[in-house]
Amino acid sequence: MSIALAALTPLIGGLLAPLTIRSGRTVCAASAGAASLLALCLLLSHAPAVYRGEVIRQQIDWIPQLGLSFSFFVDGLGLFFASLILGIGLLIIVYARFYLSRSDPMGRFYAFLLLFQSAMLGVALSDNILLLLVFWEVTSLSSFLLIGYWRHLPEGRQGARMALVVTGGGGLLLIAGMLMLGHIAGSYEITEILRRGDAIKAHPLYVPTLLLILAGAFTKSAQFPFHFWLPHAMAAPTPVSAYLHSATMVKAGVFLLARFWPALAGTEIWTLIVAPVGLITMIVGAWIAIFKDDLKALLAFSTVSHLGMMTMLLGFGTPLAAVVAVFHMLNHATFKAALFMSAGIVDHETGTRDIRRLGGLWRLMPISSALAMLAAASMAGLPLLNGFLSKEMMLEEAAHTELAGIPYLMPVLATLGAVFSVAYSARLVFHAYLGPARDDTPHHPHDPPMGLWGPVAFLVLLVVAIGLVPTLAGPVVARTAMAVIGTEELPYYSLAIWHGVTPALIMSLVAFALGGLIVYRYAALSRRHAALPRPDAKAMFDAVIGGLIAASRGFTHRLHTGSLRRYMAVILVTVIAVGAAAFQAGGHAPGGREALPADLPAIIVWGVLLATCAAVVVVHGNRLLTLILTSLAGLIVSLAFLQFSAPDLALTQISVEVVTTILLLLALNLMPRHSELIESLPRRLGGGLVAIAAGAGAGMLSYAVMTRNIASISEYHLDQSKPGGGGTNVVNVILVDFRGFDTFGEIIVLGIAALTIAAMLQSALRGAPARRLDSMRPGVESADAHPLLLVVSTRVLLPLALTVGIYIFLRGHNEPGGGFIAGLIVAIALIMQYLASGYSWAASRARLDARGMIGAGVLIAGLTGAGALVFGAPFLSTSYGYFHLPLIGEFELATAMLFDLGVFLTVVGTVVLALVEISRIQRRAEREPVPEGPMDVLLHSTDPAPPAPVASERNEA
Repeated sequence: MSIALAALTPLIGGLLAPLTIRSGRTVCAASAGAASLLALCLLLSHAPAVYRGEVIRQQIDWIPQLGLSFSFFVDGLGLFFASLILGIGLLIIVYARFYLSRSDPMGRFYAFLLLFQSAMLGVALSDNILLLLVFWEVTSLSSFLLIGYWRHLPEGRQGARMALVVTGGGGLLLIAGMLMLGHIAGSYEITEILRRGDAIKAHPLYVPTLLLILAGAFTKSAQFPFHFWLPHAMAAPTPVSAYLHSATMVKAGVFLLARFWPALAGTEIWTLIVAPVGLITMIVGAWIAIFKDDLKALLAFSTVSHLGMMTMLLGFGTPLAAVVAVFHMLNHATFKAALFMSAGIVDHETGTRDIRRLGGLWRLMPISSALAMLAAASMAGLPLLNGFLSKEMMLEEAAHTELAGIPYLMPVLATLGAVFSVAYSARLVFHAYLGPARDDTPHHPHDPPMGLWGPVAFLVLLVVAIGLVPTLAGPVVARTAMAVIGTEELPYYSLAIWHGVTPALIMSLVAFALGGLIVYRYAALSRRHAALPRPDAKAMFDAVIGGLIAASRGFTHRLHTGSLRRYMAVILVTVIAVGAAAFQAGGHAPGGREALPADLPAIIVWGVLLATCAAVVVVHGNRLLTLILTSLAGLIVSLAFLQFSAPDLALTQISVEVVTTILLLLALNLMPRHSELIESLPRRLGGGLVAIAAGAGAGMLSYAVMTRNIASISEYHLDQSKPGGGGTNVVNVILVDFRGFDTFGEIIVLGIAALTIAAMLQSALRGAPARRLDSMRPGVESADAHPLLLVVSTRVLLPLALTVGIYIFLRGHNEPGGGFIAGLIVAIALIMQYLASGYSWAASRARLDARGMIGAGVLIAGLTGAGALVFGAPFLSTSYGYFHLPLIGEFELATAMLFDLGVFLTVVGTVVLALVEISRIQRRAEREPVPEGPMDVLLHSTDPAPPAPVASERNEA
């Protein structure tokens, strides 16, 4: 479990962050850092085994029938990427402690940051693609929270929405692609999928699957044409930019390409799509970065360019290019995170990030400037720094790669990207840190505390160390590349500073020369660039989103008219059309099963049912009479259940009819007695035809099914009810054992419905809805709201009804009954107290909160199901045993009883909550207070004496 614990430890730390902030900012940062450090230690405990060539796997089945399991694995790539996430995350936590002001809610920041960190670890370590998709979507949601952290800034909210729309849309496509990939491979486990690369690439669905997966990866890693969202995300605080947009989130797409490289790469279509997209992104991002005046915007577009470079290398499809991509992923994370944090230092100390207002910072901030210039030099690819090594290897690979059949096209374009990289790196250094010092910045700059430049120094130390001694990164690159390629054999490569005079060296010299020329002639080039027409990505994005919103609103207004009749008509017509098409396409042979003879009572009841349904159609304008007739139809159905030996269903049907009838009567009391007939005769006739067609179709389908000998699963349930579930009541065993997952979902839905009813009825107590209800209330009301006979009888019957409910609950596993029926019986007993004595009397004596009962019911059912996991059984598995006690004898105990208790509490809570909310509205109309006394009814002996009659009254008497 250590792998799963490593992925979830930051999440636990994120939950603690809002609590520890009460002890101070330092304590909060320390707790967040401790969570990341603990996760890093847990992860690195597997490093020795991974570097011996082992793959560590851990798996817990969740829903194996759907291929979903909590499975994690650590190989070279997972260890490398997860270490980047945790290592740089730890530095960001330290940096953020000193960067954020006291007005920034630090606890919330660390909660969001650690949530994102945990999600990224899940992406890196998941061995199940369905689990990976869950973590992938959480990264989009948590990055949305982080980018919009400064929610008082409009640009922050805009950037967060843009990032969520683009990456979330790509995530939807990725879900489809991953499901198809699992279908093709025959497994949802990544380790299995990677072994079946040849079968996947030979499958007819390979191309659409590849396109969908690439769409998800390209949107996440800001590849052209989806590159525009990343710079707008720079409105986030600098720690967020340094973490999400240099080392982790934007590399998730590149990581995905690397992770599935053995299964998807190596085909012509892979190379024709991935390599050109990466190349275009590298050039376009670098070109835009040259002319950006905001430090973070420049670094954002440079990040886009470097992500394109890594994508291009993976797109080449050769093992050596994959090695170079891994090496540059490491190098880029070090120098780019350092540069983003350096930009934050400049903003923090000077009050601006505008390069046009900066200059000569090396004199005022020597430590921070030296670190930033070293990182920028690595980004430009200067020798003796790690960026030089991976850039040279990239150019070497490009020099031996053809594009569109033209040998020199790829080397020229790759060199052009390197030229632009040198240019924007040099501009950053010369225009911000070198040159004459400026004294017109908002604040007078100086070197910040070590808490800000210390994390930068650590990363720059890695930049220099790997640049001077490349073999330090050798084992990491080799083991990671083996995991990407999927083999223990790597192509020959050399992590060395000098390789002699090679095409890559010549291309680098050209890049340095032309890049320096661009910076030298920057002023003239900038004026020409400003005069060129160019598309505004934000305006285009806003136009597209605005168009989609307008179209969706128009569609919604046409579709959702508020007419329930129209909705039902659409549903029924669709069902009829689909059923008719199926009927026309299939055979029509009669069934061979003999029908049961209809006796006279059954025919009479059937005739009553037809008459009841017809009466509902005729008198539906009378709400009270319609409700009574509908309840009568339900009771007739319960008789049919009894006829066919289904007492459980009959009990349930009767209980539901009683509860719903009473609640609907209370609700109807708030409405007019009659509904207006506003529809024309032709529309009513059309509705009648639709209803007749739907009823006839359902009847014929039922007849066709029941007259055929169809193999049913009921025999299995009947045979296994006792040995498998420990109960002789098959219906109850099915609900709490065989199909307990269905029941668990149903009580959750039931609870949600009750809470929704409560929320909707809250508005009926005040404002316009309350006035509208008062106007619709019937004018004539009972003079005796709480009859004495009803009050006394309901209070006497309450303990008896509760006893019956408990009895029905306890016997449900072996006899007709169970939690659902018992809950309805208890709910009826409680309803009668409200009806007889009124809301005030009942509510003042209520000891249980309905919402709490719903929550407790769902929680008890869930914990009962989860308890099976402790004993190694699947979720919601039940266990039972027989026990013997003196005087009592042998009896059975089953864990299903606890699950049934959850069902019972949820049902009671749901009904009571609906009753309470309706009663609160009814209470507004109570004309007289509820009397108080021994029986809550005023006795004659305690009544005040009536006043003496006047003389005229005596004479009349």
